[in-house]
Amino acid sequence: MATQGEAPTAFFSKTYDEATGLLVEARDYLAAEERGDRARLEVVDRLRLTCETTRLTSRLTHIMAWLLARRAVCAGELTAVEAACPPYLLERNETLADGDPTAYQNLPKNLSRLMDRSHRLYIRVARLDDLARRTVHQGPPWG
Repeated sequence: MATQGEAPTAFFSKTYDEATGLLVEARDYLAAEERGDRARLEVVDRLRLTCETTRLTSRLTHIMAWLLARRAVCAGELTAVEAACPPYLLERNETLADGDPTAYQNLPKNLSRLMDRSHRLYIRVARLDDLARRTVHQGPPWG
């Protein structure tokens, strides 16, 4: 994990690019496909679609906010200590962390894929957040 003033690592850049790409894909789905998908679903599944698209946008919003805060640390705009405190910490709650694939069973395939990918990315970013918090409080694990 890069510290203040350092260039972001290739891993961080790849994660940032992945999150940005996923955000664009989610926007495209919501703008072009979601309405048609909703019309083809039963009432209960329409409600589930609404809940899951809300979860998707919330997850991606929290992921991007955390990644932008880490970029600010790398650019020297925030200290690592500031970024390890609210409001820059990754939001942790059951709704964001839930990734039960059975919840997506009757949902459109494109939304199911976006949900799965956003969940895996959220878990990965949560691990990075844990590492950043530990690094601030205990020092880097490598020395």
